[in-house]
Amino acid sequence: MGICFRGGGLSSEMGKMAAVVNSMATLAAEPGEDAFRKLFRFYRQSRPGTADLGGVIDFSAAHAARGTGPAAHKVVRSQLSVSSVSEHDLRRAGLQPVSKWRAYGLEGYPGFIFIPNPFLPGYQWHWVKQCLKFYSQKPNVCNLDKHMTKEETQDLWEQSKEFLRYKEVNKRRPRSLLEKLRWVTLGYHYNWDSKKYSADHYTPFPSDLAFLSEQVATACGFQGFQAEAGILNYYRLDSTLGIHVDKSELDHSKPLLSFSFGQSAIFLLGGLNRDEAPTAMFMHSGDIMVMSGFSRLLNHAVPRVLPNPEGESLPHCLETPLPAVLPRDSVVEPCSVEDWQVCASYLKTARVNMTVRQVLATDQDFPLESMEEKKRHITTKSFCHLDDQNSKVKRARVNSDS
Repeated sequence: MGICFRGGGLSSEMGKMAAVVNSMATLAAEPGEDAFRKLFRFYRQSRPGTADLGGVIDFSAAHAARGTGPAAHKVVRSQLSVSSVSEHDLRRAGLQPVSKWRAYGLEGYPGFIFIPNPFLPGYQWHWVKQCLKFYSQKPNVCNLDKHMTKEETQDLWEQSKEFLRYKEVNKRRPRSLLEKLRWVTLGYHYNWDSKKYSADHYTPFPSDLAFLSEQVATACGFQGFQAEAGILNYYRLDSTLGIHVDKSELDHSKPLLSFSFGQSAIFLLGGLNRDEAPTAMFMHSGDIMVMSGFSRLLNHAVPRVLPNPEGESLPHCLETPLPAVLPRDSVVEPCSVEDWQVCASYLKTARVNMTVRQVLATDQDFPLESMEEKKRHITTKSFCHLDDQNSKVKRARVNSDS
């Protein structure tokens, strides 16, 4: 069902869009720059609080549902499978009943679903803590492994928590290891250089994240989804995620699930090639994106993490604490005040994104590799695909096919 403009908001929204077009027109194209790269550069340099962000879709705002927001002609309502998931199982994962979710799609992007924060109040705390305290632990793989020994990266949380707890007291201190974290891989570990998964590079996938992912996938109509690989991205305010396509999984019929926590960011969703200008949208804390079918193979990127307009503070949805009493069979675990102090300190200037994928189709196996390929995988050094503007890693090396 399409969403149409209503009332007198059309002229003001068209004015916003015109201001954005005028701002982009002043941005001179670089030699050989395609439409996606130009918009990526525009939003990377954008100024919050100005007309620069007037063309970014905000699915969480009330006007997105009414159809009076920027680019609202593209926004459509998405149908969910309300009866396929029990409210009890959803609550176990910290989610509201599906009947209370709002789900949207975009015309021209079949298979794309955007669900603005469907989490129960306080339950985001668990997933933030898991990303920072538990998923970052060995045997999972992270970007720091390239420069440090396993002993040095054994428990990033323990090594960082005191730094983060007193972060505001000493802002000139060196970054903690958690603040240097850029990515973690779970389950089948993605090889950034070969752009492949392999059977012999695997560690057990977290059972709580698998359960959360299965509930969301089922609610979106994907019965039998199996969470087999995860890539967690840890963004600072100066981080970007380069233009890429997620096509390394062997079964593209399964969806890719994306969960965001912390500071907001701009997400760009483009076409099959970079000559097509992408659509910009906000990702706020708790938002979930599902990419399946046609949208599964589209170019996308994150050009900008947005600082909170109220200064170094948390999004309002993270201010509500996790309930003291949880369901007996909940996959969500209690979060102590001390642990949340560390998480909150981190998230005031950062965001975390979890992407979950099914790598293999049912009863499918990895293709056999030649000995030469295995040797190359063993000797290859991986690099961080999440780019910091202050990083020594050159932009040209940002992963383009995660």
